[in-house]
Amino acid sequence: MTSSPSGSDKRFRFLHTNDLHGRLDRARTDALRTPRSEANLYFDSGDLIQTGNLGVPLGPDPAWGHLASLDCSASVIGNRETHILALPFRAKLDGARHPILCANMRTSGGQVVLPGTWSTVVNGLRISVVGVIVAMVTKRMKSAAISAYIWDDPIETAIREGERLRSNADVLIALTHIGLPQDKRLVEQTDLYDIVVGGHSHDVLDTPLNHAGTWIVQGGSHGRFYGLYEYDLATKCLTGGLHPWLS
Repeated sequence: MTSSPSGSDKRFRFLHTNDLHGRLDRARTDALRTPRSEANLYFDSGDLIQTGNLGVPLGPDPAWGHLASLDCSASVIGNRETHILALPFRAKLDGARHPILCANMRTSGGQVVLPGTWSTVVNGLRISVVGVIVAMVTKRMKSAAISAYIWDDPIETAIREGERLRSNADVLIALTHIGLPQDKRLVEQTDLYDIVVGGHSHDVLDTPLNHAGTWIVQGGSHGRFYGLYEYDLATKCLTGGLHPWLS
């Protein structure tokens, strides 16, 4: 196992967006270029595209290209990026060029659909990310009979994946689209995670929220704000906050 970093190497910065609902246009993308250059990583917490839950896009959503131009590190799907049928689901993700995560989604036959985790090293820090989404169709719902996909409980999944990754991670992040109340429930049930990077409930957390010893961030919705944060492993402190996106 690689030894943990020391000294000034214990910090990293990340940019965050969530619930843009098709608002990631060229102007907002250009406005993010400077903060992106100041961050080591960029995460998006889902509901990125314009098409709604049961809609079918006519072509690749332009937001995927904008994320690529900003070198998005990883994202989690939101409910807008889901569908109960395979072809529309794949069409919604068409054009994406970065890792899209969802650890609690599987086919009705039990096969993995998307990677559930992603890891990297920044300034010597081993950073691991687990992505989970609100359960759209569970095996107990009547709609499971016609759905190509089943979603497992996101909190149970996040805990299971976190337990698997924790020993090899200096920083463990939950990248979620389950809403702030469920993010709080997650960290009340486990102390595995250092940071929860959330979405879905459109909460505006101007500065990071420390709940049950874990930092939670979320940036509202519809492209009003983006978040820029710095985590210090030595102090286990997350600083930074939200910024207005366009004046």
